[in-house]
Amino acid sequence: MIPVKTALAGLLAALQSLCYCFGMRRWLLPTLMLLGLAAAQSLGNVAIVFSEGAKTDPTFNGVAYGAALRAVQQLGGRLFDFEPADPSQIPSAIRRFAAERFDLIIGLGFATEPGIAAAAREFREQRFALIDTATEASNVASYVFRENEGTYLVGYIAGRLSQTGVVGFVGGMDIPLIHKFEVGYREGVRRACPSCRVLVNYVGNTPAAFSDPAKAKEIAAAQKSQGADIIYAAAGASGLGVFDYVKQTRCLKASELPRGLRFRSNPFASVPKYEAYTRECAGETRPMFFIGGDGNLNFLGDTDNNPATLNHALTCMLKRVDVAAQRAVESVARNTFQGGLISLGLKENGLGYALDSYNQALLPEALRREVNAIRQAIIAGRITVPDRR
Repeated sequence: MIPVKTALAGLLAALQSLCYCFGMRRWLLPTLMLLGLAAAQSLGNVAIVFSEGAKTDPTFNGVAYGAALRAVQQLGGRLFDFEPADPSQIPSAIRRFAAERFDLIIGLGFATEPGIAAAAREFREQRFALIDTATEASNVASYVFRENEGTYLVGYIAGRLSQTGVVGFVGGMDIPLIHKFEVGYREGVRRACPSCRVLVNYVGNTPAAFSDPAKAKEIAAAQKSQGADIIYAAAGASGLGVFDYVKQTRCLKASELPRGLRFRSNPFASVPKYEAYTRECAGETRPMFFIGGDGNLNFLGDTDNNPATLNHALTCMLKRVDVAAQRAVESVARNTFQGGLISLGLKENGLGYALDSYNQALLPEALRREVNAIRQAIIAGRITVPDRR
């Protein structure tokens, strides 16, 4: 049986030939172009397979899943997903989707790479996409990110606004991918505040490190005890533990700072405080903040459903896994799919930092101009951000 898309393409070509033969180009070709566009944008079944955690995770998984779902629905297709209880289940799930000849199979995260690579060798006509990891198979579009560029920006923000001169970094799994986040963050902090300290801890050494918020919460508490007032979580769903800790703790108190450490600035003095903060953080205190990753999670720093009052999300590093997911789906629908490595950084709008009603009072206009100038310098090559320790 001839596939529907192939049949439509053949019919379109034949009708175009008739147009030229019988002089009907003026009125018929625009119609045929619309038909061709509709055919090119038809979409069937798309699958997305997760490495760890669920699609309800509002960070990495949820950001990519939401974008894929919107793109598939807009193009008339259906999205299926697989949430593994254990990473060992991933290869068989990918192979099953491939055997059923899905239009596209997306692997989200590094744990899906072995399964995608194996299926790509077996099903050479099948189209695959990897997000946040890569393989050399020619029928796989591998979307990777220059995370160090984006984390440099949020590191600079943390360095400029730290009230203690101590900031934290909580990574998920201790692997080179997350090291890029750490290095960019360190370098950004250093540019803004050469005297600042950056505390670094990782949740674990297995994929489960991305879904252990309890452990991340313990790490955040330990970093706060060392004076960290801003903690950046690059840890997937584990980061929710950091967010919860910061919101519950609310502030650092001068009497609880480690010996030798004092408050060095008070940049948020004029930001309106919510009632519980005013009650529990009276006296010589400073607010605590987290920095999120992957998508805009600023709303998670709100405690009173009022964006005008103090928000505990300073900003978020936008790792646009949503852009990657959308581009992958659209490339199949528009018949422009190509395998190979696709690198997304600041230049490609694959990275950035979050600014909205929740945190605009926290980031002064002068600081925003500085960050934008740094962004342009990185894009132009005037600043080179290292990507390894």
